[in-house]
Amino acid sequence: MLCDQNGPHMNAVIPEQEIHPSLTILYQDAYLVAVNKPAGLLVHRSPIDRREKSAAVPMLRNQIRRHVYPVHRLDRPTSGVLLFALSPEAARKMSSVFQSGNVKKRYIAVVRGYTPESGMIDYPVKEVKDRYIPFQDQDGLKRYPAVTLYNRLSTIELPVEVDRYPSTRYSLVELHPLTGRRHQLRNHMKHISHPIVGDTRYGQTPHNHFFRKEFQCRQLLLCAKELTFPHPETGKETRIVAPYSADFQKILIAFQWDRLGSPETGTVTR
Repeated sequence: MLCDQNGPHMNAVIPEQEIHPSLTILYQDAYLVAVNKPAGLLVHRSPIDRREKSAAVPMLRNQIRRHVYPVHRLDRPTSGVLLFALSPEAARKMSSVFQSGNVKKRYIAVVRGYTPESGMIDYPVKEVKDRYIPFQDQDGLKRYPAVTLYNRLSTIELPVEVDRYPSTRYSLVELHPLTGRRHQLRNHMKHISHPIVGDTRYGQTPHNHFFRKEFQCRQLLLCAKELTFPHPETGKETRIVAPYSADFQKILIAFQWDRLGSPETGTVTR
């Protein structure tokens, strides 16, 4: 790992709680800590799923025995770089960096069909309040401006009939959200008719089932691969890169995409 994990000593004792598997720390200094969030893990406990006891915030807090403050979010099924501050003051400063537009976010996804080589999706997305609200009842929800840039990295055509065509096409794409709306990337890829594989909300069921059956892959194939920002204390450019999950990597290898869109994992500062 390329990161400096030296930080100040713990100054608060946090009671022991239920033991969870540890999170992979990608970066840590005196102000920030970044982890590789697994797909399926909530960032923090939520009334949306009262049965789920695990969440990144309490897991990381107990792991490093310090209070942590999330400065951005990832959807539950999305894996990849998740950044926290180690104090309220660092959280305020890092939140200002996000609000200034100086944070570059790079995602990698597997989507249905052949996308154009590149493009911009400028399409307002509805707020997502609760997973229990039926789609037909969400027409009154407010829409927010949302913009995503994308580039196609590779394609593959499989001689398998999944839906109504004799063969099936998929693309590997990198996505750069310029805004930070909830479910933005998943919504935008559905909007251009190239939904992300494994998306049970915005995707296509036949393709999701095909990946489960043929590749034993039940994961949303969307990874928050890279986060680049000026450090809130030093001003130095900091780039944090996450590895793919085992399921995601399995698909990349099967499609011979494992050498595409994969910079070295860890952290680089300039």
